[in-house]
Amino acid sequence: MAEEKHHHHLFHHHKEEEQPSEIDYKKEEKHHKHEEHSGELGALAAGAFALHEKHKAKKDPEHAHKHKIEEEIAAAAAVGAGGFAFHEHHEKKEAKEEEKHHHHHL
Repeated sequence: MAEEKHHHHLFHHHKEEEQPSEIDYKKEEKHHKHEEHSGELGALAAGAFALHEKHKAKKDPEHAHKHKIEEEIAAAAAVGAGGFAFHEHHEKKEAKEEEKHHHHHL
């Protein structure tokens, strides 16, 4: 059994890439800020669509049930996107604190 066993991982890295020597906290903070804004935009769009469906349910009583279901789905999506934005906001703050802490110890 001269063959070496190779472990298969989801991501393949070279030895020098496994542990980054320096974390770019500004880049990480910027990434989380972008994700936060994406979540906010998603929450806004889904909320607007929920209101649109609520309006259509009143104006189209024949299909009111369909519109009500779509309103509820859009409202749930808005809540989920808002939660994602909230999460990314805290990740952004954490990256900012890590940068302060990292520079403080240099």
